[in-house]
Formats: sequence, structure tokens, C-alpha cells
Amino acid sequence: MKTLIQSLVIAGVMAAAGTAFAQMDGGMMGHEGMPQHDMAKMEQMHANHLSELKAKLKLAASQEAAWTTFTESMKPPAGMMGNHPNRADMDKLTTPERIDKMRAMHKDKMAAMEAAMDKRAEATKTFYATLSPEQKKTFDSEHARMDMRGDKHSRMHGRPDLKPEPKP
Repeated sequence: MKTLIQSLVIAGVMAAAGTAFAQMDGGMMGHEGMPQHDMAKMEQMHANHLSELKAKLKLAASQEAAWTTFTESMKPPAGMMGNHPNRADMDKLTTPERIDKMRAMHKDKMAAMEAAMDKRAEATKTFYATLSPEQKKTFDSEHARMDMRGDKHSRMHGRPDLKPEPKP
């Protein structure tokens, strides 16, 4: 009798969880209901940061081409954020096929992200090589400040140890 009651309770919990999952907007695959980044706001913040950096570096005219190449490389590749599987296509697949499809998509996305990171790294090194020793010091300081800011982005991407900077 005790085993029967436990089985019924477990079945009820599983049924409720399944119903809740099914009622989610698009479930896990569609990503609906998940918070969306305000891309325009993020792009504006990035542009402001680059503008401030450029002012602090006090670039010479001969460095403008390298600056342009550097800033262009900082832009994320088109479609990097919104490349989600088609829900109707995924529904036609079996679970193992969906798993394989998601793994392949993830692998492709990671390869694209790595290529974009390599491009940014090379552009940064090329730009850095054009800087004077004083400008390099400024760039290093600004880059370190950016890495250590401890904001939500840093905590979301593997830096939970960082604390936010106090606001002035």
C-alpha cells in the first residue's frame, strides 16, 4: 500500500511538471518567454565605450585606419544571437534526432564564435601595435577595467567572483 501511494504521488508530480513544461511558451526549444537582450541598448553602450576609449587614447591621424579596423572587428557577426532551430522542423524529429541536430547546431555556433573571437583578438593586437607606450598604458588600463568591472555580464559568463564597481 505504501509503495502504491508513493507511486501515485510521484506520477502526480511528474504529470504536473509535464503539463507545466508543455504550457511554457514554446518550451525550451523556442526560447520564447526568456528575457531578450535589448540589442539597440547594448550597441549604444558599446559605441559609447569605444568613443570614450578613443578620446582617452588621443589617436594620431596615422592611427585612424587601425582604429577603424579594430572597432569593426568588435561588432558581433550577423545572426550570431538569433540562430534558433525552427520549432515545426524540430517537432518532426525523434528525440535522438533532435539531440543530434541541437549538438550539430551548437558545434557550428561555437566554431563561429571562436572564429569571431580570433578575428577580434588579431584586430586588437594589430591596433595595439600602432599605439605609443603611453597609449598602450591607457589601453591596458581601460581593458583591465572592462574585464574586472564585475557587472551582470561578467557573472553570467563565468566570473561570479567579481563584485560590481561602486556607483559614484
